[in-house]
Amino acid sequence: MQEHEPDLTRLLAQTASGNRPAFHQLYSAVSSKLFGVVLRIVRDRAIAEDVLQDTFLRIWRKAADYDPKSGRPVTWMAAIARNAAIDVVRQRQTARNRFADTDEDSLEALADPDADAVHPTDREALRRCLGTLEDEQRTVVLLAYQDGYSREELAERFDRPVGTIKTWLHRSLARLKECLERP
Repeated sequence: MQEHEPDLTRLLAQTASGNRPAFHQLYSAVSSKLFGVVLRIVRDRAIAEDVLQDTFLRIWRKAADYDPKSGRPVTWMAAIARNAAIDVVRQRQTARNRFADTDEDSLEALADPDADAVHPTDREALRRCLGTLEDEQRTVVLLAYQDGYSREELAERFDRPVGTIKTWLHRSLARLKECLERP
């Protein structure tokens, strides 16, 4: 990648001035490498894709901060990708730990705040179906529908685009509905 360094420096400078075609070229030049960096850290392809998207959003916003004297452009961008991936891993661990002790109470409250109105088998079915969701998606559902977090608040909390949060909620609710409708 040494021979392409001046091109990356030029593309970053053009990106800093809002040049979208330069940004697209930059993406084409380094996205595979940055995806590899992210995937090694998060170990989940779908999450790595989200982190890569976020990484390029950060590169777009911070391109003017790149100083060629501080190091190679690919190293600078890899550091952004690495930090974004580490942030996601930490958030997932924090979310997992937060609900590990209170999972039973959270599921009870999500089932219905008026526990007497819910049949115990319905509560158990919801608990079982929530257990089929991935940890992060289950946490998003619980925060949204139990604690009242907005899509924007969830996006900020999980460091994801609002669209990703909406997709997670839509897919999770569809999976819950499908699971609850099974005999």
